Amino acid sequence: MATIEECRAALGKLSDNMQGAGGDVRAAAALDRSVSCHITDLDVTFAGRLTDGRLEIDATRPGAPGERAQIRLAMAGDDLVALVSGRLNFATAWGSGRVRLEASLLDLFRLRKLL
Repeated sequence: MATIEECRAALGKLSDNMQGAGGDVRAAAALDRSVSCHITDLDVTFAGRLTDGRLEIDATRPGAPGERAQIRLAMAGDDLVALVSGRLNFATAWGSGRVRLEASLLDLFRLRKLL
């Protein structure tokens, strides 16, 4: 099972990957939205913003998200680490229910370029 520190590092790497991307991926990451990522097996939530092509995590809270972010993710810590490292395909994980993504329809259309 991934630790809180490994999950935080994976989110940092995801942020670096998004900022270094070009083209459609860079445009999709340029949203300004609140984000939460609930790590279900650790029962901890990382909260922050997707802004200027970066994911900025500014809080880690125990339990499920306290407030409703505009983009909400939920998954096990091992799945987060595997997604960011490229060992797990997002579409496969989402289709099988291992990853949950909730956002407005417009944001989902924009985010599909990241996935």
